[in-house]
Amino acid sequence: MVARQETHRGSGAAGGPPEFEAALACLHAATFRPEVWCEEMPAPQRIAPYAAALSADVTLDDEEVATGRLVLLHDPAGNDAWEGTFRCVAYCRAEIDGDLATDPMLADVGWTWLMEALEAHDAAHVASSGTVTRVATESFGTMADEPGNAQIEIRASWTPADPEDLTSHVEAWGELLCTAGGLEPVPDGVAVMPSRRGQRGTGPQ
Repeated sequence: MVARQETHRGSGAAGGPPEFEAALACLHAATFRPEVWCEEMPAPQRIAPYAAALSADVTLDDEEVATGRLVLLHDPAGNDAWEGTFRCVAYCRAEIDGDLATDPMLADVGWTWLMEALEAHDAAHVASSGTVTRVATESFGTMADEPGNAQIEIRASWTPADPEDLTSHVEAWGELLCTAGGLEPVPDGVAVMPSRRGQRGTGPQ
């Protein structure tokens, strides 16, 4: 899925603890629908002693319909706010119909997409939190002929209940992107064969 690791530790020493190395293996093991292009990106440097990050775009009929990122944080000493030693921080942005942007239930629906994706992948978690934002843009003056657009943005974080099963959390994030992007759910009993487009390697280069 990813070509190389972009991780760090606050002390500047090489490598990481075994539990974080195992978490990275879980990130590499995740699979997505063929519409999802996922790759590793530089991780934030000051939030936790260890971190890794992924970015992904969802494309349908050669058009990008959703984009997002997922950051995995690890603090071996634990974090009271996290209620654990690992934390997933996710972001999702997708274009939506302008009429949908005015729906008062949109925020609840967006949050439900995430919760249902985590449940569908058996990604048990605690201490979830986040926001759902709708953004509508209209053009005026010399740009009045430009069509308006609307987007939904979902920002969330949660603590995996089982740090040894992080793959399910990564795949749930991928499903959130697809749902927000308007892709139809895969029918029960139908296997999804991920393309190499979303599987660009399994380790560092």
